[in-house]
Amino acid sequence: MAELSVVVHGPNVQDHLTELLDSLAAHSLPDTEVIVAAVGDWARETAERHAPDGGAVDVVPLPDGTGDAAARAAGAARASGRWLHFVHAKDGLPAGTPRTVAERVAELPGEVDVLLLDHVRSTWHTSGMPSPDGSILARAGRADVALDDCAPLLRLTPLLGTRVLRADFWRAHESRLSTDDEPYTALAALLLADRVACLPHVAYEDRRLRPASLPPVTPEQRYGLVERYESLLDLTRDRRAAHTVLYDLMVRDCLRTFARGGMPEEVAREFFRRASLAALRRRPENHRPPAGLEGVRRSLLEEGAYVKYRAFQAVNRTRRTAKSALRARKRQAGAKLRDHQYRRALGRPVNPHLAVFSAYWNRGVACNPAAIAAKLAELAPQIHAVWVVTEENAALLPPGTDHVVPGSRRYWEVLATAKYLVNNVNFPNAVVKRPDAIHVQTHHGTPLKRMGIDQMAFPAAAQGLDFQALLERIDKWDFSVSANSHTTRMWERAYPSRYVSLDHGYPRNDVYYTAGAGDIRRVRDRLGIAPGRRAVLYAPTHRDYEAGWTPRLDLAALSDRLGEDTVLLVRGHYFYGGAASPLTNLRRTGRIIDVSSYDPVEELCLAADVLVTDYSSIMFDYANLDRPIVIHADDWETYRTTRGVYFDLMAEAPGPVARTQQELTEILTTEAWRDEGAAKTRAAFRRRFCEYDDGRAAERVVRRVFLGQDGRDLPPVLPIEERTPAPTPQEATA
Repeated sequence: MAELSVVVHGPNVQDHLTELLDSLAAHSLPDTEVIVAAVGDWARETAERHAPDGGAVDVVPLPDGTGDAAARAAGAARASGRWLHFVHAKDGLPAGTPRTVAERVAELPGEVDVLLLDHVRSTWHTSGMPSPDGSILARAGRADVALDDCAPLLRLTPLLGTRVLRADFWRAHESRLSTDDEPYTALAALLLADRVACLPHVAYEDRRLRPASLPPVTPEQRYGLVERYESLLDLTRDRRAAHTVLYDLMVRDCLRTFARGGMPEEVAREFFRRASLAALRRRPENHRPPAGLEGVRRSLLEEGAYVKYRAFQAVNRTRRTAKSALRARKRQAGAKLRDHQYRRALGRPVNPHLAVFSAYWNRGVACNPAAIAAKLAELAPQIHAVWVVTEENAALLPPGTDHVVPGSRRYWEVLATAKYLVNNVNFPNAVVKRPDAIHVQTHHGTPLKRMGIDQMAFPAAAQGLDFQALLERIDKWDFSVSANSHTTRMWERAYPSRYVSLDHGYPRNDVYYTAGAGDIRRVRDRLGIAPGRRAVLYAPTHRDYEAGWTPRLDLAALSDRLGEDTVLLVRGHYFYGGAASPLTNLRRTGRIIDVSSYDPVEELCLAADVLVTDYSSIMFDYANLDRPIVIHADDWETYRTTRGVYFDLMAEAPGPVARTQQELTEILTTEAWRDEGAAKTRAAFRRRFCEYDDGRAAERVVRRVFLGQDGRDLPPVLPIEERTPAPTPQEATA
């Protein structure tokens, strides 16, 4: 018996079924069978092309016009798996999804009826956009729960494809779940389940067809929204938490549907009347509506005050228009003043003794710019450094750091008159590139994932990017710092312009060759790591297709397996700001230390005996230390497909690769993390990606950019065999 049956169902709408079946055929599917309940000749022919000689795809032909519920039922009747994953033929499955889902359901206890998944959304003009569900799934965690103990799960997007159902549960409730109303089915599955579990990974693609390509919405379908919720609320009698959440969802969706408009007047009036009656009839006892405008809307709905509600809408539209106009006038006035100040400053001579530094969107003194600024103070003290730092981060600056706050008068003055501008991202579009000023782009990592204009083919990564503006910013660069020839080539591809590549190494990595035993002991003491204990630094990257940070490991379970002699240093990605909140309940253990806010990250690397990461560029920096690296790549296929990568990390990893937590645990509890095989792969990785890093990168950059020295005067890059990394923690504490 298969662990999982993927039941693809429906017609071949706009040929999306071909893409879906191609993606399934591209990967081996252990413990998984694929059933295609093909509606219509086109779907049948497409499915049969993917099932030659009775292969891995089992085709159930169905006549044109068969509804979704009937197609699902026909597919489920053919399925033999313990779990059923219903996938509409118009939708998609990210690469590796069946394997990930099959592994997760195999570990679930028998009382779990539904496994919940995260998803991405695609339309006719975008693809792979993150869903709003990531944070809800992350808060729920990986433990199975009763819905009444985690009612916010009802707020997940009601997609049946993001619910994997235990086959026996499906059969027991098939009559209730056999409806063409997908949101009803998705919500009913949760309400009928004894226990549910979560897989906070992207494992489904919801393809939303262009509305103009769909049949028009009928009045009966409008009214059906109210009927759907009333029927679902019948399942929540004596279940206060679930009833309250579901009631709020009903009122919210009714108000949103009404606000969208597009209904004839008589249909709008009738919809409002039915929604009003349901809001009154189903309101929980002592239920308090929200404050503000939303509370007013709900009150008017409960009153059935259609005319008042329309008048309220009109007043709101007028108010929003007036506020928008006022904000626009204020922005214009402020922009005019700033522009005037900046233009005046641009009329002054460039100051050859002024350098402006910024890092990570003005977060503070960090990364390559910080290492360059420190070496600049040593080699060219006549050049004054000014840092651009946000107001909230200014208090965290080292004492005596001269700085400006973005938008202030002095900010525009120093940007206009500085000879040198150094950043590891980009300065704002408004910054003018003066002919006698020098812009240095240091970057902040070695590229595994696609960057720059290479993101154009990956909308989940490129959302909000203005590529024309990006190219204009690139054209201001005079120098681009690189750590290896791979990076140089990828920057030339991703950021095409006339800048000079400084193949000098990353200045922030100098510390991996200059730090001594005392430095390492001091860092470990600050972190509370006792001598002799192994420190594992876990530093995952962010996912463009997830709304927030979703811990991909059960850290408490991992810590327990690693034992008392191992400390986990866990660092959430800086994109998520306070993203370490999933660690809140683990900080008390003493063996799991949340270091998400610890800076600089280079000190964490010095303190660690081994790095565990996924696709973060920290692996390229840490490799300079020649210490073990383990890759945890549970969603590599999804990441590669949605983000895009420059090389296959699975084939060129810096150490052992784990695809599951069990595999990671086995690596870290045996010698596999540091055995001969691990050392061999790490050596190859270091030769390729630590090419220019030898402890003198900052000096080479300062001498080339600020002192005008050419290649003959710069310290040569040492051969990798002649470099001596910082001592290991065990050597430092011996």
